[in-house]
Amino acid sequence: MQGHGYAQPVKQPPHVGWLVFLRVLFVVIAFFSFGFFAWVMLLRLAVVTRRSLDWGLFVAVLAADVLSIVLLGSEPGDDIHTPGGYLGLTLLLGALVAAAAYYLAADIRHFHRLDRAFRAQRPVAAYGYPQPQPQPQPQPPFTAATAPRTPQSPHTPPPMPHTPLPRPPIPTPPPPQRPAPARIEQVRAELDELSDYLRHHDGNPEGGR
Repeated sequence: MQGHGYAQPVKQPPHVGWLVFLRVLFVVIAFFSFGFFAWVMLLRLAVVTRRSLDWGLFVAVLAADVLSIVLLGSEPGDDIHTPGGYLGLTLLLGALVAAAAYYLAADIRHFHRLDRAFRAQRPVAAYGYPQPQPQPQPQPPFTAATAPRTPQSPHTPPPMPHTPLPRPPIPTPPPPQRPAPARIEQVRAELDELSDYLRHHDGNPEGGR
């Protein structure tokens, strides 16, 4: 399977000053020859445009010039007196004016089209050739003020404000454990017995002798 062929590149048209000079030259040649070389303008146009219409008009104007020369040459004298002579003169001048008008209009239109096509293809790079990559610009140091922001879509909710993370609770030391009530009562009983013993011992100093 074959792909599409490559489009032929459009060549740069000649300078406008050169084109104007050629147009004036061919028109002057046609008028100074009294129309006998009017076909030269259309021959140049057909060679440039390469269109079948222009080649056909070139042949038609050439045939009209030849016919007008034959009719004018059939006059018996130097002046025109016969209808054939007037027909030849009318045909010669008519072909001259029509050929000059068509030549100028078609030539200007052709090169104007070429100039537009050439200007249109200049910014388009050839297929398959690498494109020059733009050089990266030095970026400023990253700070909080220059932090890049990602674009948000219309349906994306705005980002939540930054909240501090909750700190874990600080464990409190357990309260001191109180002695059991039974231990307190035992100590109190021992203290009572000790106080009774001391009281009894202090009241009877000779009881033990």
